[in-house]
Amino acid sequence: MSQASKQFEDTLHERLKQSDMFRVYQDAFRTATGLPLRLVGANPEEWCLDDQSINRSPFCEELNLCKSACHACIDTNRRLIDEASVKGPSTCHCFAGLTASAVPVKLGASVVGYLKTGQVFSRTPGEADFEQLLGSLGRKTMTKATENTLRSAYFQTRSVEPERYASMITLLQSFADQLSRHAESLAIIAEGSEPAAIAKARKYIHSHLDESLPLGDVAHEAGLSESHFCRLFKEATGLTLTDYVNRCRVEWAKRELLKPEKRVSEIAFEVGYQSLSQFNRSFARIVGAAPTAWRREKIAES
Repeated sequence: MSQASKQFEDTLHERLKQSDMFRVYQDAFRTATGLPLRLVGANPEEWCLDDQSINRSPFCEELNLCKSACHACIDTNRRLIDEASVKGPSTCHCFAGLTASAVPVKLGASVVGYLKTGQVFSRTPGEADFEQLLGSLGRKTMTKATENTLRSAYFQTRSVEPERYASMITLLQSFADQLSRHAESLAIIAEGSEPAAIAKARKYIHSHLDESLPLGDVAHEAGLSESHFCRLFKEATGLTLTDYVNRCRVEWAKRELLKPEKRVSEIAFEVGYQSLSQFNRSFARIVGAAPTAWRREKIAES
């Protein structure tokens, strides 16, 4: 991945995390299920505990103070990232027996974040389970007070039956799909205020999407030199002009593809592409599927 692409995806992830849509659902999910919920990136170290303690396992909080346990947690998170990025919603267990789950949020074929929850047992643990855990943590190096604190936190941690937990992950999958659609909108909508020249350029672009839109014409409309326009446009949108135009055209194409009577080639030219092959490449890169396959899937769902 190029540095520019990574920066774009990082920015998009942060905007999703701060969006009203995510915050409302996060509060609702926490209240309804009693589980924690975060939107995290692809760095496993970021998946460890932060300042959001709502519904978090007290045992995880105590383990966070233990360096060896923290390393084990990072390894678990890395394994979970690898699995979720390939297979979709995934669940695994950490060395302490706690369940962790991740559901990817995508923009086309790219993962821009993961909905992460868990920190519960899938069955009620017993004394033998705790004794085994103490052994893996290095009981001999632990004070009696620390052991007692861990014990109390361990048996305070919730247990959720696997069937009920699976239903909670199904809810997250549905929300991840909504967030993915929201990410598509955020990718072509400026964050907050923007320079008047860029706002003018956007208006021009959206009014002429079915035309060629060369850089010189758009920069002239904005009243800027080409170099100044490119820098300002990238700062305002996080995208180059070409990427922005392609994403706008693909969003338009997706609406047209839901009309079964329209041919793909007809749609390609309607939204501004000069050839069907160019349209197919752009659509697959941004959406993660060919136009025909995407249309077939969406029509089957309706």
